Amino acid sequence: MPDRSPIPARRPDGLALNAAFETARLRIEPLAARHAAGLHDGLRDPRIYEWISALPPLSDGQLAERWARVEREALADPALLDLGWAVQRTSDGAWIGKLDAEVREDGVATNVGYLFLPASWGRGYASEAVSALCAHLQRHGVVRQVATVTAGNEASCRVLARAGFARTRVLPGNDTIRGEPVDDVEFVRGLVDPPA
Repeated sequence: MPDRSPIPARRPDGLALNAAFETARLRIEPLAARHAAGLHDGLRDPRIYEWISALPPLSDGQLAERWARVEREALADPALLDLGWAVQRTSDGAWIGKLDAEVREDGVATNVGYLFLPASWGRGYASEAVSALCAHLQRHGVVRQVATVTAGNEASCRVLARAGFARTRVLPGNDTIRGEPVDDVEFVRGLVDPPA
């Protein structure tokens, strides 16, 4: 059952949110330019882009520059923290994916996202990482977390359900993939009703 407790009086702590955390099998650390080298080749796999509007990185350098910007600007606007994390498998040190969240000062994460390399699919890493991210956000004052998934992407819907999200509604034409409008399914964890 979603939590209906009131929004906290304090603003989420950006420095605490933009920190590393771990699970039994994963190390999750703030996204930086240095992660591009470990993730670039895997991010070129076209299977990743079947259900999302992002495009594969053009080069390792272009990806490093984009993530350097994330690193520099994550805490630039206290009203909307734009956070990202790289996910590393601890057993062999391989970088296997990334997480992100846009956190508003009222304790709402408006865009919880995740992307994992196909070589790591089907092993529960995404569910483990997203669950850990949600717990991390909640520990630091984020009381409502929202994610969207392209309608039909049942694997991603299962990841969110395992992380404690509830399916709330369909958003018609909410995104565009390969030039075509697509519906998204919204999922919410924590407070279901948006704060006033």
